This record gives sequence, C-alpha cells and structure tokens, in this order.
Amino acid sequence: MKKIILTRQQIQKKVEELGRRISEDFRDEELLLVGVLNGAFIFLADLAREIALDLRIDFIRVASYGAGSSSAGTVTFTKDVELPVRGKKILLVEDIIDTGRTIARLKQHFLGQGAVSVQVCALIDKKERREVEVQADYTGFDVAEGFLVGYGLDFAEQHRCLPDIYHLENPTAP
Repeated sequence: MKKIILTRQQIQKKVEELGRRISEDFRDEELLLVGVLNGAFIFLADLAREIALDLRIDFIRVASYGAGSSSAGTVTFTKDVELPVRGKKILLVEDIIDTGRTIARLKQHFLGQGAVSVQVCALIDKKERREVEVQADYTGFDVAEGFLVGYGLDFAEQHRCLPDIYHLENPTAP
C-alpha cells in the first residue's frame, strides 16, 4: 500500500527553486553535475533543465541497498564517471540522503581525484537515519520517516516511474 507524501506539483516547484539557487551560486563558473544512478536520473534531468548554466553532466553508480529496504552498510562502485574531474567543481545530485555513507564516500572519491570542490544537491534528506555526518548544500525536502518510492526512488527496482513520491508501507521484496 502507498500513501502520497509529495505531489508532482510540489516536486516541480522545489526543483525550479533549486535550479534558480544553483544558477545564482555558480554563475560564471563551470559546473559538472554528477548524478548518482539509478535513483537520481529523473531528478537530475529535471534539475539540469532548470539550471541556467552551461553544464556538463555525468553519472556514477554505486550500490548500498541491493534488493532490500535498508542499507547494507557498504558502498560499492559499479560505474565511475567518464568525464575528467580534476580541477572541476562538482555538484553531486542524489535522490535521497539516508545514512550518509554513500555521499561521504562519493565526496572522498571525487576530492581524491582532484576535484576543486564537491557539493551535494539532494531531493530528499532523511537526517534522523544518519550514521555518517554529511550535509547537503541544496535540499529539496526533509522527510522524517517512511520508505519512499516514486520520482526515481525505488524498492527492488520497482516504482521509479511514479510521478509523485509515496511512502511504501511494509516493503517486501518481489
């Protein structure tokens, strides 16, 4: 059973706001957007269209959940970016920050490759579940609890295409 948490209209309005803020903060600068696959691809696409800058876009894929509903506690890289990051300002675009492990590991990864800076834009921040201290520079929504699906967020690779965001009650693997 699903209960709606955020409507597509609320999401669209917030993405527009984030795009304006990012455009202002990075005006006259080169910015590399790095989307965290698979969850962030819809958010990144919408956000990129709202940022009034000449952007470069790439993706990285990491795994921390597998098919379950809670983090396994490890971050495994399955696809790295293809564009050079040395000397670049990176904006990591993530669907949700939960434990903080993935974002902390990605920031470390890109700074280790010579990025000038790594900032984070997350559609959803779930601070109460933090295990590693990280802070998003741009946040769409703070959501206190619940397993969320839709607008790129999934459970066992299902529900990503829903245009709204829902709380999925009692998630179980298919």
